Amino acid sequence: MDTGKALASFAALSQPTRLDVFRLLVLHEPEGLPAGEVARQLDVPHNTLSSHLGILVRSGLIKAERQSRQIIYRVRLTSARELAAFILKDCCGGRPEVCVPLIADLEPCCTPASNAAREASDA
Repeated sequence: MDTGKALASFAALSQPTRLDVFRLLVLHEPEGLPAGEVARQLDVPHNTLSSHLGILVRSGLIKAERQSRQIIYRVRLTSARELAAFILKDCCGGRPEVCVPLIADLEPCCTPASNAAREASDA
């Protein structure tokens, strides 16, 4: 990830509603959520949410998939991983033992097999 893409991602997440949307969508991986459900759960007007979703999609942090008459929003896990790697790339000055607590906090809650399948479909 280059600096420009990282800054676009940070800018997209720097607004409270967009950060809430992103975190809600992370919670609902891998199924995602329709826009109306996101609006309902976060108590955000639909027209306002549409703008926020557009910014997050353009940043590459989430994607929209049409399913019948609904648009389902999902996190692009690859982009989220790239952003985290960008932040932590030079962590701890080459002393991995210092990074152990940080890395432990980033351990996924899902099994490696389900993560691999999700990442393949996320590309």
